[in-house]
Formats: sequence, structure tokens, C-alpha cells
Amino acid sequence: MGVIWRFYRDRSFILKMTVGFVLGIVVGLIFGPSAKVLSPLGELLLRLLNLIVIPLVVFTLIAAVDQLNPQKLGRIGGKVFVYYMFTTAIAIVFGIVIALLVKPGTGLSLPDAKVDIPEHSSMLDTLLGIVPENLFSSLVSSDILGIIFVAVVVGLSISSMTHSGEERIRKMGNLLSELTVSLSELTFRILNGILQYAPIGIFAIAASAIGSQGLQTLISLGKLTGVIYIGIALQFIFVYFLMLKIFGVHIRQFLANTKEAIATAFMTSSSLGTLPVTMRSASRAGISNEVASFSLPLGATVNMDGAAIRLGASVVFAADIMGLNLGFSAILGIIVTGTLASVGTAGVPGAGLIALSIVLTQAGLPIQVVALVAGVDAILGMGATACNVTGDLVGAAIVDKSERRKLSAASSEA
Repeated sequence: MGVIWRFYRDRSFILKMTVGFVLGIVVGLIFGPSAKVLSPLGELLLRLLNLIVIPLVVFTLIAAVDQLNPQKLGRIGGKVFVYYMFTTAIAIVFGIVIALLVKPGTGLSLPDAKVDIPEHSSMLDTLLGIVPENLFSSLVSSDILGIIFVAVVVGLSISSMTHSGEERIRKMGNLLSELTVSLSELTFRILNGILQYAPIGIFAIAASAIGSQGLQTLISLGKLTGVIYIGIALQFIFVYFLMLKIFGVHIRQFLANTKEAIATAFMTSSSLGTLPVTMRSASRAGISNEVASFSLPLGATVNMDGAAIRLGASVVFAADIMGLNLGFSAILGIIVTGTLASVGTAGVPGAGLIALSIVLTQAGLPIQVVALVAGVDAILGMGATACNVTGDLVGAAIVDKSERRKLSAASSEA
């Protein structure tokens, strides 16, 4: 038994994940809906990943902010925010333009299923919601933005203590700083254990998803799927790769170091669930901990380029079904609403359907289209999530590169 365990443990993570995913597809196609019996194994993986997400965000973010002075934190945050808004807007334009050319909804009709319009908050409520009323309720409800806010405040407070002119306060600050680093290390050790189980969970997720939905649904909505995956490919080539090139990051080496995170995102369809692997991949890619620990948890919550591509294409898809021609003002409204909706979309499987409901409502299109798109939601979510996580990593890489250049320039002037 020990020999089998060592053989399994020593295989590369990406190999184990790939084998699990392929075997899951095979089992799903062979056994069909009966493969749903394996879903608890997949649910266990998602539960384990979600279990570690909150401590990972809290401890790594506090430790990162603790090491940053407020001026540097503001500079990094500003760069990350601009990057997120720019790439998300470009993503939704790709989705709209390709869908307008292909017209994926032509010839289809609405399903009979009815979908309830989900409740959604205004932008003002969303901004106010960043500051939680109760820290413990935020932890219980996994309010990532609220938790990030609290972690940043705590990190800044510890930093002010460690730099205090009063020795007693300084000692307490150093103690808290060491405690946070220790808890962060403990979290990563637990994470390593969870990742050993990941291939088994991926096998179960793939088998149950393919078994329950089958390939016929994919064929019936193949044009929409193709449009979205083409948009994702364009986002990789003309946004991510181009930005990496401009900032002097070696693209092939970057992909080699981050492939585990991209593959995990594709297989789990969860940006937040992939966050532990994303953090590890960022470290392998040489991205500084201070940038990665701040930008990646934030990106897993608000940077949703893949979701933006889905929204743009799906709205055109809905317009095609209804036989409507979208004018310039309507398209502009979709870009603005889609960008904001994708930013507010939680990084968990299925959340893209909620964002789509919001954008369809704004565009005056039938929300029943959500039921039609839901048939291939699993397929679309896989590619979109891989795009989301890649965007997070690229953003962290170029911000880190820019910070290093600034530091190098300052050293040269000195």
C-alpha cells in the first residue's frame, strides 16, 4: 500500500488531474445519468477547497499587507483595479463581436422552462457591502469582499504597530506578525494535503457532469459554445499574451509555471476554489508574495474576464432567438452592465447564470434564455473559469514586474 501511495504522491499534479478528468469523461459517457452516484466525491473536493479558502485569504492577505507601507499598497491596488476593468471590458467586446458575426441563436426557440429573476443589488449597495456590518457573519457567509476589507485593515494596523515608536506596541506588533505568518504556513500545509485528493474529486465532477448532461446538449448549442471559446482564445492571445510580452514576461515559462492553476480552474469551474492552487502557481512563476497575496484573492472575487465573454455572447444569442437587431446604444449598455455584472459575479460554479439574468433584464431580453444556456453551463463555465484565473495571474505578473522596475529605477537613482 505504501508503494502505491508513494507512486501516486510523486506523480506530477497536472498529470493526476488530467487522468482524473479524462477517466471521468469516459465513465460519464458509458454510464450516463447513473454516474451521478459519484457526485459526493466531487462535492467533497469543493467543500475541502472552500474550507481552506477563507483562512488562506485572511492569513496570506494580512501577512502581505503587514509588509507593505500604505503608499505601496495604494499604488499596487490602483494598478490592479485599472487592469481588471480594462481586461473585463475587452473580454465582453470580444464576446459580443464574435457572436454578432456567427449569430449562434438563429433557428433556436425558447425552452418552456421558466426562470425566476434573481435579486441583485445596486452598485451603491455593492460598494457599501464591501464594509461588513459583522465580521463573524461575513466569515460564515463567505463574503470574500468583506473579508478582504477586514484583512487589509488588520494588516495595516499590525504594520502600524510594528513601526510604532513605542517599544511595547512594537513588540506586540511583531508578535502578531509572526503569528500571522505561522498561521499562513499552517494553511498551506493543510492545502498540500487537500491537493492530494483533488484528482479523485475531479474524476467524480467530470463523470457526474457529463453523465447527467450528455453530449447532445453540447451539440444543440455548439455554436454558442464555439463563440465563447473563440472569445476566450482571443482574450489569451491579444490581451494576456500581448501584455506579458509588453512587460517582458516570458510567455512559455509563465504558462509552464501556472498550468496547474489553469487546469484546476478548467476542471472545477470555481475561481475561488482554485485560489489555493493559483497562489502556489504564482509563487512558482516568481510573482512576489506581497503582490500575489493582495491581487489574487481580490481577482478571484471581482476579475471575471471569462464570465464577461459569456455574458456578451449570450446576450447576442438571446437577441438572435427573438429576431432582434441590437443597435449601438444597446450594445454599449450591454458592455457597461456586463462589465459591472461580471465584476460582481462570485467565483463559484453556476454564478455566471445569475450575472446573465441581470444583463438580460437590463437589455429587455427574455430571461427564459438562461434556462437554455444552463444546458451547457458546465461546458461554458470550465473555459470561462480558466480564463478568469489566467487573467488573475497575468495581472499579478505584470503588476509585480512594474513594481520591480520601479524599485530598480529608484535604486539606480540612489
